[in-house]
Amino acid sequence: MGKEKSTLAEKINVLRAAVMGANDGIISVAGIVLGVAGASISKWGILISGLAGMLAGSISMAMGEYVSVHSQRDAQIAAVAREQHALDTDFSGQEQFLKDKLLQTGISSHLAEAAVAEMLAKTPLKTIVREKYGFDLEKKISAYAAALASMIAFPTGAALPLLAILIIPTTYRILGTMVAVVIALILTGYFAAVLSHSSKLHGTIRNVVSGMLTMFVTYFLGRMF
Repeated sequence: MGKEKSTLAEKINVLRAAVMGANDGIISVAGIVLGVAGASISKWGILISGLAGMLAGSISMAMGEYVSVHSQRDAQIAAVAREQHALDTDFSGQEQFLKDKLLQTGISSHLAEAAVAEMLAKTPLKTIVREKYGFDLEKKISAYAAALASMIAFPTGAALPLLAILIIPTTYRILGTMVAVVIALILTGYFAAVLSHSSKLHGTIRNVVSGMLTMFVTYFLGRMF
C-alpha cells in the first residue's frame, strides 16, 4: 500500500514538473525568438538565439526543480525529527494537541479521547506529522525525477515557437508563431489547472494572457532596436 501511494505521489510530482517545464519553455523561447525577429529578419540569428535560450532554460529549470524539491524534502525531514523528539519527550502534550484539534471540529470530549488513543496507538509519528504539517510520510517525491522531467519538457515546449518562426513564411511568421503559442498555452494552462485543482478557465486565461504579454513586449522591444 505504501509503495502504491509513493508511486502516485511521484507520478503527480513528475507530471507537474513536466507541465510547468513545457509551459516555461513555450513562453521563454517564444519571447526570445519574437524579440529577435522584431529586430532582425535573419533566420540564422533567430535559430541561434532560440537554441541558446532553450539550452539555458532547460538547465535552469532542471536545477530549479531539483533545489525546490530537495528544500521541501529537507523541511519535511526536519519536521519529522522534531515530532519524533516531541513524542519521545512529551507524549501527553502531543495527545492533548490532537484532542484539542478534534474538539474544535465539534465532537465530544469522550469521542476525541478515543480517537486520539486509537490514532497514536497505531501510527503515532505519521499521525502527528499529518495533523501538524499536512503531509504523509509515505508519499515521497524525488528531486531527480522532477529535475529530469523539467529538463525534458522545457525544450519540448520551446521547440514549438522555434520551429514555427523558422518554418512559417516570413510574411506570416510573427502572427503564425503567436497563434501556435496561444494554442500551446491553452493546453498547458488547462493541464496545470487540473493538477493544482484550481479553476480551469481562470488558469488557462491567466496562462495565455501572461504568455501573450511576454511575446508582445519582447517583439516590440526588438522592433524598437
